Amino acid sequence: MSEQQSPVQPKPIADDEIDLLALVKTMWNGRRTIIISVISGAILGVAVALLSPKEYTASTVMVPQMGDSQSKMGGLGGLAALAGISLDINPGAELSPMIYPQITGSIPFQLEMMDTPLNFQDHSQPITLFEYYTKYSKSSVLGSIKKYTIGLPGVIIGAIKGKPEELRLPGDSTKQPILLTKDQYTVKKALDEIVSLEVNAKEGYLTLSTRMPEALVSAQLAKKAQDLLQQYITEFKIKKAEANLDFILGRYTETKAEFEKAQVSLAIVSDRNKNFTSGLSQIETDRIQTRYTIAFTVFQDLAKQLEQAKIQVKMDTPVFTIIEPVTVPAERSKPKKAMIVTIWIFLGGIIGVGFVFGKEFMKEVKKRWNETA
Repeated sequence: MSEQQSPVQPKPIADDEIDLLALVKTMWNGRRTIIISVISGAILGVAVALLSPKEYTASTVMVPQMGDSQSKMGGLGGLAALAGISLDINPGAELSPMIYPQITGSIPFQLEMMDTPLNFQDHSQPITLFEYYTKYSKSSVLGSIKKYTIGLPGVIIGAIKGKPEELRLPGDSTKQPILLTKDQYTVKKALDEIVSLEVNAKEGYLTLSTRMPEALVSAQLAKKAQDLLQQYITEFKIKKAEANLDFILGRYTETKAEFEKAQVSLAIVSDRNKNFTSGLSQIETDRIQTRYTIAFTVFQDLAKQLEQAKIQVKMDTPVFTIIEPVTVPAERSKPKKAMIVTIWIFLGGIIGVGFVFGKEFMKEVKKRWNETA
């Protein structure tokens, strides 16, 4: 009698194992919810893409002057030495490019940026950046929605605190610390967002970029920021050399007048005493000659120092090599509508799937709760 084989029992699934078939079935059963969530995400994505304000980014790439001035100007220093001029080359005056972002974010820099005239399409005459943000700039629909949803707690807190008192500096404001008005502070915060300077220390170049609602305006603002940055760095580097040049130039002018005066006096005395050989006339001539010689020596020395100071100013003046000049952007940088819609569709799908599995999980929890009750 043959043995009767018992049917093979399926291997039970452990509690901690994931049943992929069950997951797929759960998603299929909740497909209506997932589809609605995806469609809702797509609609929200389209709305966000259409309501987001346009932005155009203009940028420029620069390479600042780096390295030791002595190695760069060695040939010029040798030629100057042949002429009796000693160049005081001070590499310690170098300003690190890592400090440049601090310059573009400084209050004096931004106050000058606020006065930049810009040509907006809606205005026949140029208006300044300060006027644009304080008189003409309007919050977008999306910005208003964010303000009264995500930013609602801040609005409520601000309403409770009330408006801060307007401070005023006593006496002569030129000798007081900088005090920004409320409007200036508002524009400053906007500049912190729309103007950026990135330093690539590895490659040794700078990328200055600006973002504005119009292409031409963005390019104009970037050009102003580039010129102003070069001006600030130049003023910093040549400040000491220019002060020295001004001092020497003043002394040179005074000494030149004294030398010319001594020169005229010597000529007059020489002509007057030409036919006289007395001791008194000779003493007078020698005295004027000595005065002339001293004046000439001092004048000649100051002339050398003046040339030295002029060369030093040129040596200290930084040079920026513009790799990529500022150009008017042809395409907007924001919003990237396709990316926004794709992200919102993905988020809608994630939320829909999460809701379906969350609902099943709560059913299972409720079922087990009832079984143990």
